Amino acid sequence: MGGRAKTPLAAYVAARLRDMGERPAILSRGYGRRDAVDGVVVVRDAGGIRADLDRAGDEPLMLARQLDGVPVLVCASRHLAGRLAEHHFGCTVHVLDDGFQHFALQRDADIVIVAREDVEQGRTLPAGRLREPLDALAAADAIVTLGDAAMPDSRQPAWRARRTLQAVRPAEPSGAPMTAADGPVLALAGIAEPDGFFADLRAAGWTVSRELRFRDHHRYSRRDVSAIAAAAHHSGARAVVTTEKDLVRLLPFRPFPFPVGVAPLALRIDAPDTFDHWLMERVHRARRES
Repeated sequence: MGGRAKTPLAAYVAARLRDMGERPAILSRGYGRRDAVDGVVVVRDAGGIRADLDRAGDEPLMLARQLDGVPVLVCASRHLAGRLAEHHFGCTVHVLDDGFQHFALQRDADIVIVAREDVEQGRTLPAGRLREPLDALAAADAIVTLGDAAMPDSRQPAWRARRTLQAVRPAEPSGAPMTAADGPVLALAGIAEPDGFFADLRAAGWTVSRELRFRDHHRYSRRDVSAIAAAAHHSGARAVVTTEKDLVRLLPFRPFPFPVGVAPLALRIDAPDTFDHWLMERVHRARRES
């Protein structure tokens, strides 16, 4: 389920493919979008961002803001989105965010990301957070283990990855630079597992005067923004620091009534050269077999 860095991994793969000379597209169903129109929504093309939060959904819009030059398309039919990406944008490879259980498309490579609790507990819904038992990993082409998760006993190539918090930057283009020395902050997160974000902020030297949690994909309202401002004031926070995913859901309420910083999350793969080699080999193999 959520909180396994699937979207950061999709962004990493798309960026690596782009930098290798491919023309990747990210295909998403746009979970949680309010304006689920028929057909394909182009969230980003080569010229820039073309859709708002209601039409895109939070994760596709976040990816569109992160990945220069990578088309991001949303549609209930990812086959239709992929055909449009090929014919109109010249895309050569498709990346599905959260696609291991998406059987409507034949995939040339499945990469599954696994966290420590998945290996140690191994419980499926509703008792746990796995959609399938761990033995479904046999269908994967590669495995990425998150953090200190034990490497599964499998024949597939495997890499270890770590989520790293990047430098906090102001959410407003005209905002002043932000550092941990500026004073305490209110940490805001509406993601699947917010405790990791709060811990990462503290580990980076930030003083967190209050943690504020919302459910994953929560759509912020003007009332929420007023409540966040009041909480920041009462906790003595100098600013609010949040995630990239939360920021795209807060953008409709700019200018903010308080300073806002965003802490981007990046995925770092150990032995990235071997990962790149495997990724390119899979692309070349798929072309030969087609």
